[in-house]
Amino acid sequence: MERDIYEEDHEAFRDLVKDFVKRYVTNATIEKWDADGEVDRATMLAAGEAGIIGLSVPEEFGGAGMLQDYRFRAVVNEEVIAAGAGSLAGAFGIQDDLAIPYLVHMGTQAQKEKWLPRMATGEVVGALAMTEPGAGSDLRGIKTTAKKVDGGYIVNGAKTFISSGASADLVVTFVKTGEGNRPDAFSLVLLEDGMEGFEHGKKLHKMGFQGHDTAELSFSDVFVPEENLIGGVEGKGFVQLMMNLPLERLSIGVAGAAAAQAALDWTIAYTKDREAFGERIIDFQNTRFKIADMATTVDALWAYIDRALLAYSKGKLSAEEAAKVKFWATEREWEVLDTGVQLHGGYGYITEYPIARAFLDARVHRIYGGTNEIMREIVGRQIAGKR
Repeated sequence: MERDIYEEDHEAFRDLVKDFVKRYVTNATIEKWDADGEVDRATMLAAGEAGIIGLSVPEEFGGAGMLQDYRFRAVVNEEVIAAGAGSLAGAFGIQDDLAIPYLVHMGTQAQKEKWLPRMATGEVVGALAMTEPGAGSDLRGIKTTAKKVDGGYIVNGAKTFISSGASADLVVTFVKTGEGNRPDAFSLVLLEDGMEGFEHGKKLHKMGFQGHDTAELSFSDVFVPEENLIGGVEGKGFVQLMMNLPLERLSIGVAGAAAAQAALDWTIAYTKDREAFGERIIDFQNTRFKIADMATTVDALWAYIDRALLAYSKGKLSAEEAAKVKFWATEREWEVLDTGVQLHGGYGYITEYPIARAFLDARVHRIYGGTNEIMREIVGRQIAGKR
């Protein structure tokens, strides 16, 4: 089914992204990222030079100024994931959908001037640190504290499962600045690589996204200057997180749809080329039925995602709607990828094939950004009229 949400500017941008992918995303580079456990800085700098990261950074700070139109970011996801480079898509997503928006929408003028130009070029890699060893989806359960002192804060605690955590130069960090677990007890601060007492822990070994680093972070009496308080206002951290969560969850949904589309395309190509018992795999009725299911699911998924993209661009994507997008898209992604792996047979289990890597990458989509169980709870509570 033909999609109609993209305009001429989006398709021109798609050509630019395709050119970047052709030059920088190869089997060799994907293998290198997997072996190193992270996307190299040269690739991030190349992406910045090509203008495919930092899309929401205002032009005055060296970005593309595409503040609200997430369709451009969707194009990046589609093309990078279609190339089998899920780890690179993940690295771009952390930079553009998690780290940069907090500065664009909530940062002080000084914070924007200091960080956004270098984040748009890829010189500075950002991350978002919320999850802790004892607090995942329940953000009010965090233990990391920021105690007010003259000129700033002293931060103590630890974070885990932080995407881009090993390579990040700047980490938007969720901390407790007050007592109890009321919303006004939390703040967001910017921790900089090199601050005394701030340690990047070991890279965590994951089943998927092998080429995108995930790490533990620890803070031991880290002095953070007052000017590193996001927005310059204490006690707004929980509200600030809630403001950006719809974008984060939309981005995961878009990535899920892109992976489902890629899986469909890879599976069609494979079953047309592979033969068994003297016939192409696609000539067996069971194969055609399975692919028909995949294709219909992908069409329905894009129709839903496209509505969400337009709603976000109009400022009308609510937290509940974003939760629906996140859990429904990633559940459908998983179904399509599982069928695609099955139709690839033994080759679907070999990580040299992109569908195997995508299958492993996809598993976390139902966990991070808020587990799908939490997404259903958000939707269910809204329907039930509970706060």
